[in-house]
Amino acid sequence: MNNDKFIKAGLLLVCLICTSCIAGSSQEKELSGISQDDQIDSVLQKLNTRIKGLDSLQCQIEYKYVQPSVFGTEALSKGDLYYLKQNNKSMLRVNFHTFKQDDEDELEKKVQYIVVDSDSMPDSDYEFEGIWLIHLDYEYKIPKFIQITHASEQNQTVNVFDLISDYLPMVGFTKTDDLKKQFELTIPGEKNDDLQDFIQVHLKVKPNSVYKDDYVYINCKIDEKLDIPVEINAKSTQPSGVSVEQKDSHEIKLVKMKINEEIDSKVFNFEMPEDFEEPDIIPLNDNDDN
Repeated sequence: MNNDKFIKAGLLLVCLICTSCIAGSSQEKELSGISQDDQIDSVLQKLNTRIKGLDSLQCQIEYKYVQPSVFGTEALSKGDLYYLKQNNKSMLRVNFHTFKQDDEDELEKKVQYIVVDSDSMPDSDYEFEGIWLIHLDYEYKIPKFIQITHASEQNQTVNVFDLISDYLPMVGFTKTDDLKKQFELTIPGEKNDDLQDFIQVHLKVKPNSVYKDDYVYINCKIDEKLDIPVEINAKSTQPSGVSVEQKDSHEIKLVKMKINEEIDSKVFNFEMPEDFEEPDIIPLNDNDDN
């Protein structure tokens, strides 16, 4: 799996959480008699309300990176995701455990992504400031530290989803007006046989969107019976020179979700493994254009 692609697309899974408030047959009936624009406004209002009540999330995650232009190559990683909002800050950690390439056997592969503040960073000659996204690959053992806020923002009341919004579209976690500036949002009225029990939300990237260089569109699929989102598909702009159907896609599933249940904060502790090499440090100024 391309690690940089995960940093920009893997965390897109949070879009699934915020779309859950539009699922359910009763809501579908509620929206059926109003215009598409009014439907979208209603959906966005519910998204913002729902996310404010999210204090914790624990689930299994499946992340598939598909390359149709490269003989349909697929890379599948599976693991666990943890999110916790506590006092004036929130925490996020993704631990992948296994990896599978195409039809090959599933292998153990330990890869972790953790959001931490500078106080939790390891001792170093480098002066860490602000909040950082940590990437640990236990096969290659070269950690990657990516700064995502300046020092002045570290002690402010911020949500981790807001912090990573520069890396990927945070559907429902950003202001409604900002979201509508970046996307053309629609709720398809007709369902095919594959979507009989789901509602699908389509987000087409606008030509002037900050995400125009990364994505063509995003689809969220919500299970009507469970009233929760279960799958997301983000269509990349790469590779160039091929049809949309042949462009790469990032597919994410959340399984066995536990919402607003107690999570031990120790889950989010970060310690540098002793056998890792010196980290690749990416300060915010070097990462502004990512």
